[in-house]
Amino acid sequence: MESILSVRALTKKYVGRRTHLAVDQISFELKKGEILGLLGPNGSGKTTTIQMLLGTLSPTSGSIFYFGKEFVKHRSEVLNKISYASAYTSLPWSLSIKENLITFGYLYGFNPKESEKLYSPLLEKFGMLHFKNAPVSSLSAGQITRLMLVKAFFIEPKLVLLDEPTASLDPDVSKEICDFILEERKKRDLSILFTSHKMEESSLLCDRIIFLKQGKIIANDKPKHLAKSIKTYRIILLIVDGMKRIQSLIKEEVLSHKIDHRVVEVQLDEEKIPKFLHDLSRLNIVYTNIKILEPNLEDYFLLMSKK
Repeated sequence: MESILSVRALTKKYVGRRTHLAVDQISFELKKGEILGLLGPNGSGKTTTIQMLLGTLSPTSGSIFYFGKEFVKHRSEVLNKISYASAYTSLPWSLSIKENLITFGYLYGFNPKESEKLYSPLLEKFGMLHFKNAPVSSLSAGQITRLMLVKAFFIEPKLVLLDEPTASLDPDVSKEICDFILEERKKRDLSILFTSHKMEESSLLCDRIIFLKQGKIIANDKPKHLAKSIKTYRIILLIVDGMKRIQSLIKEEVLSHKIDHRVVEVQLDEEKIPKFLHDLSRLNIVYTNIKILEPNLEDYFLLMSKK
């Protein structure tokens, strides 16, 4: 597969009273048509990396190549092919939706008629075309997110950087946004770099995930492979009879657990599950509504963040 973005030994060091290495020699590739997740806890270096990829922050060392060309030497040409959307950036509130999009279109060489032809289908898809003359200040958080995505996608980019585009949105709006991203990727064969703190969303969208911690890449794999690297399952039971007996069992086996009234959640390695269920039967512990939950990307995220 063709490499759209290539990052080599990218480093950002802040020098002051205390030197801080925000990004520490990270290297990765983004292929054509791929959605690559950039995940990690707060302070892991995600935002700093995005800023360097956009050229709003200069690297201390390392290199960035877009479409086989070094970013620092072909900045204008590269920026004309990439776009960016984030839940943490805003558009001029006094301007209307239409005025904002036309202004943005100018930056990519589109005249107002060309821009309107490109953005109108996307606004219509999001149910916003009929109030395109409304000021941005009148929009809800979900509508602003939709507008940011229209801004990022209508200029027909080759690569889109999405920084937590669904942060603070309701689940139904988040699903709509995720469906839109997948549809646009398929339709345009786009490459997308995606950051999020929503692990279920990341599992749905991303073909591959890079996990950052303290400025270093500690994992680079498919979401399902990262989840399977966690051996711990969660067993959730509603105890009908034998609450004291299961508490004694948990204490005796030194099991990680949570208890909420009669709901007991126990964490176990996969191979220990049969013995645990046998012990419940042996001790005449009566339970119902049993759930055995496989590890997921969120489990991986929490474990790596704690290490």
